[in-house]
Amino acid sequence: MEVKVKYLSDLKFNLETWKRELRFHFNEMDTFEEKLEEIAGREFGKRATIPLEQFQNKIMIEKDAISKLMHRCKRKLKNIDKADFKEQIDGRLQNEQHTLAEDMRDYIRMHYGLKEEMMRYFREWL
Repeated sequence: MEVKVKYLSDLKFNLETWKRELRFHFNEMDTFEEKLEEIAGREFGKRATIPLEQFQNKIMIEKDAISKLMHRCKRKLKNIDKADFKEQIDGRLQNEQHTLAEDMRDYIRMHYGLKEEMMRYFREWL
């Protein structure tokens, strides 16, 4: 039982950390949207507008991905909260966690790639 409590505690820590990171990224996307609106208001022309619209679309897609990952984290936290401590660790939660860990790793890679693109764009137009 002690092993299971430690194991579930570690899973819970990962999930809570990911939730905080996802909230931060969601807020960061709001900030980026505000900067894009600022650029749109300056009327630079098509050279600035076309990438701006693409970034707005990417932000919507990213926010959707964040929402889905947050939901998965919350669902897994609920599963941990209702775990039977007398039951043997069967790897089910670990396998579910591994899949989420891979999805988080992929998301973070995508996020920072988008962030780099947007920062280059902001340097050019702000």
